[in-house]
Amino acid sequence: MSLIPATILTGFLGSGKTTLLKRVLAEAHGQKIAVIENEFGEENIDSDILVSDTNEQIIQMSNGCICCTIREDLRVTLQMLAAKKRQGLLDFERVVIETTGVADPGPVAQTFFMDDEIAESFLLDSILTLVDAKHADQQLDDRQEARRQVGFADQIFISKSDLVSKEELDALMHRLKHMNPRAPQKAVHFGDVALSEVFDLRGFNLNAKLDIDPDFLKEDEHDHDHAGHDHAPGEACNHPSHAHGGGHHHHHHDDDVKSFVFKSDRAFDPAKLEDFLSAIVNIYGPRMLRYKGVLYMKGTDRKVIFQGVHQLMGSDLGPQWAEGEARGSKMVFIGIDLPKDILLQGMEQSLV
Repeated sequence: MSLIPATILTGFLGSGKTTLLKRVLAEAHGQKIAVIENEFGEENIDSDILVSDTNEQIIQMSNGCICCTIREDLRVTLQMLAAKKRQGLLDFERVVIETTGVADPGPVAQTFFMDDEIAESFLLDSILTLVDAKHADQQLDDRQEARRQVGFADQIFISKSDLVSKEELDALMHRLKHMNPRAPQKAVHFGDVALSEVFDLRGFNLNAKLDIDPDFLKEDEHDHDHAGHDHAPGEACNHPSHAHGGGHHHHHHDDDVKSFVFKSDRAFDPAKLEDFLSAIVNIYGPRMLRYKGVLYMKGTDRKVIFQGVHQLMGSDLGPQWAEGEARGSKMVFIGIDLPKDILLQGMEQSLV
């Protein structure tokens, strides 16, 4: 049986997760999806329910989707779903897990890697984070959970963008990009987003592609001193080192969730790098949200693809370096108050 792809849907209260889910559960998209909800909100989706077995807490939707609420922990629910699928009692092609609005998606993601039984049945595809444009600045300022959700994301959907000005939206996107330069951002209208943009994003795939916004890298090169960071007249910038435009916004956003990139064209010494990274995740693991890199290693002609979530990390051999391709390493770290200097210096010292 091939692995069942799983998507984690996260986002702060009111960001539109339920709207998106209701569409997934009711629309005639031809996909059979099992949705695991940590909680049903106030609104129940029971108008579409054909079969309801309250005992099992699995509800079959008219379009073939399945909805189940978690009473026990996630592991038990996933194992039960996989077993029922194997026995032919349930038919579904993928799973979406909706976390509560204040949840940290980290432990949910770790379930897929730590637990052998789960790893044999499921493949974690990506973490999607919904951000409410209207209330995001306040939520990101006040709540670390909201900042963590952004740091974990493989894809960010910004809802309610029609309720803010273009300047406010640009400033928000700029802010999110500094927290997480790996995740593409897209403004969406009330859950009106193509399923192709929600599924099969392969955010946890160890592929040779490391998507970091190229402008972010350019900015990173002159180390945020902004020699070349000019704004067009009237363009809002909410870079942490600027107070950004817009009447009442005079505070700096110096978010604790930040990202930075390590780049080098020298090869890594595999043993030194492993020692350094093991030591780092021992100390800072809980604050390291996502880290991912394509690395140039001594002793192999192939790219080494590396990634981690909290204390869990893994690497894999990627494709060969092409003839004439400039070899080099690029790694992005996203975390909470990580000591950038220590990390960059340690990476530097792990080079051959």
